Amino acid sequence: MALAHNLGFPRIGRDRELKKALEAYWKGELDEAALRAVGQRLRAEHWQLQKEAGIQLLPVGDFAWYDQVLGHSLMFGVIPERFRPHSGRPTLDTLFGMARGVSQGGGCGATHAQELTKWFDSNYHYLVPEFSAEQSFALSWEQLFEEVAEGRALGHALKPVLIGPLTYLWLGKCKGAAFDKLDLLERLLPVYGEILQRLAAQGIEWVQIDEPILALDLPQDWKTAFERAYNLLQKEPGRKLIATYFAGLEDNLGLAAGLPVDGLHIDLVRAPEQFPAILDRLPAYKVLSLGVVDGRNVWRSDLHAALAILQQAHERLGERLWVAPSCSLLHCPVDLSREDKLDVELKSWLAFAVQKCREVAVLAKALGEPQAVEVQAALAESRQVQESRRASPRIHKPAVQARVAAVTAQHCQRQSPFAERSARQRARLNLPLFPTTSIGSFPQTSAIRLARQAFKAGKLSAAEYREAMYSEIRHAVQVQERLGLDVLVHGEAERNDMVEYFAEQLDGYAFTRFGWVQSYGSRCVKPAIIYGDLSRPRPMTVDWISYAQRCTDKPMKGMLTGPVTMLMWSFPRDDMSREEQARQLALSIRDEVVDLEAAGIGVIQIDEAAFREGLPLRRAGWSHYLAWASEAFRLCASAVRDETQIHTHMCYSEFNDVIEAIAAMDADVITIETSRSDMELLDAFERFEYPNEIGPGVYDIHSPRVPDSGEMLKLLRKAARRIAVERLWVNPDCGLKTRGWAESEAALANMVAAARQLRRELAG
Repeated sequence: MALAHNLGFPRIGRDRELKKALEAYWKGELDEAALRAVGQRLRAEHWQLQKEAGIQLLPVGDFAWYDQVLGHSLMFGVIPERFRPHSGRPTLDTLFGMARGVSQGGGCGATHAQELTKWFDSNYHYLVPEFSAEQSFALSWEQLFEEVAEGRALGHALKPVLIGPLTYLWLGKCKGAAFDKLDLLERLLPVYGEILQRLAAQGIEWVQIDEPILALDLPQDWKTAFERAYNLLQKEPGRKLIATYFAGLEDNLGLAAGLPVDGLHIDLVRAPEQFPAILDRLPAYKVLSLGVVDGRNVWRSDLHAALAILQQAHERLGERLWVAPSCSLLHCPVDLSREDKLDVELKSWLAFAVQKCREVAVLAKALGEPQAVEVQAALAESRQVQESRRASPRIHKPAVQARVAAVTAQHCQRQSPFAERSARQRARLNLPLFPTTSIGSFPQTSAIRLARQAFKAGKLSAAEYREAMYSEIRHAVQVQERLGLDVLVHGEAERNDMVEYFAEQLDGYAFTRFGWVQSYGSRCVKPAIIYGDLSRPRPMTVDWISYAQRCTDKPMKGMLTGPVTMLMWSFPRDDMSREEQARQLALSIRDEVVDLEAAGIGVIQIDEAAFREGLPLRRAGWSHYLAWASEAFRLCASAVRDETQIHTHMCYSEFNDVIEAIAAMDADVITIETSRSDMELLDAFERFEYPNEIGPGVYDIHSPRVPDSGEMLKLLRKAARRIAVERLWVNPDCGLKTRGWAESEAALANMVAAARQLRRELAG
């Protein structure tokens, strides 16, 4: 029988226990011992859940206090000078200081946090390692070995998970004098050797080494470095499984198959075309792990289709075949059995992490015991589920499909070029140079959350709830007017999440109660599920935004989430292309944009935070994706008059290489995250003249630290050297939902002061 294993499991807990413990610790309500106890209990529970599901080799090292890349940085001693603890060795407070810019225990004080960006093409974020030309590496963090000891004491068969040396270096950034990151490889590899030796001494046989960059377009020197690195590591003890995922190996297939390791994992969900070519390239001694269960989505697997592939591989490989999810299940909710509000039919189509482990286990068992009662029952149920979903009338809506088919190029183009629109918008809005605004959300206080819960529970009437939210809107408007912002927002008090709020009002979406996944640190999101054709039955935001506009004479932004972000931050359909789903969403949002303009709203922001996230990992797929993603934005934004100003917002991704596509979206104003990277994005303007207006974020809202106006002014001056002053906006790098009012007001006051100082300097 093939071996059933898992590449990683969600770490947050079924009830977000890790989130709650982290936030209590940061507030001083939980001490370190209690926090560590929560982590140990979660690890034990998650190992047991996987074991009971039938997983034979359990991952260890997939747990992280904030982010697994940050954990590796501590393990390797990659700690920037500003965070180095006085005592020498890093602590949990060192880790949280690097992530949040502040320390609990007085280690690093307060400084800017490390840059946060997306993990490949997912909505998970990692802390970017910072390398210097003089970088040294040393084994500095014992967490992995402690967790191995825990799992061994519980009697589990464990497979430690490491980020591979080439992927770790690729993910980092060079700081200071320019140098080649590959120059660091020879210094880093001895630490990997030490780790492998330590693990072998703990009785570990297999180690999973994640090298997802093998699914990227790699320069030749990086390909050569793979061969050099693993030729050196092959002498270290233990059997090594290289794991790749999120895309196909393509031109790197031969390289990956030929590395001197004991096994290779490939993703057959994202890249089924890799099979069966891999069978012909795999050395006769090597294990092949096939990822046939989707680790990135919530739909149940078609067990018959997966088993057909596995049977073909099993004929060639026998016991050298392993069965797994396509990638770590970090990207899935924990357990579908908790969901007691989903209707029976829809629930029958879904699988969360626990259920996906069961799918992996039954597929592995089917190869050795095809007539087992458990196997036959699972196959019969899978066939019934797939047929039910294909035939369900709730999925396919002819009116929606006809409207999409009627879209023309004219629907995706504004009436006039930007230069003409801009003149009309300036006349209408009458804003100063360096206009100040915020991104959209203000703090989601306990009072707001309690009111929302009371309304959902029927303890508040609709009128009472509306008045409670109106009160929050009035407060947000008053604060902004007092601080002197130029373009205001209503604060989004009525919204639970920037995607879920809209999804709840669209036909074709479903929702879970416990379907949480980690985005970074303690930040968890509950993606909605697209199960059918999408449409907007009625206006979604007009009442709230119109009320906010009535509270002020200043321009009020209407706040919407764009089609690509709605798609990327949902669990999408797997029976329809992403492109088609984005068009359906764009038409739904287009209707809302038109209604906002008709209500007198002159500034409308359509957030596309996930625009870069959707980019294929291989450049060959970029042009097609960028074309339809830009078109989807224009489709939802182009039905307004010239004097209506369209904004968009993007954050926490690398944008330099897609700046032309961002310009093709033709938003009048783009606000974009740049503060953690010290305005690094602006390097794109050295080679490309961005045609419209831009607001590069001047402070990091994901850190509780409040930067002073001088720090923001420095960033603004840097921006003003690259962007014409008449096109430069001033704003935070993201919404303020997760911050408190005191720190938000202090930071915004400093931001306004910085903008006013820049105006004075220009006038002088």
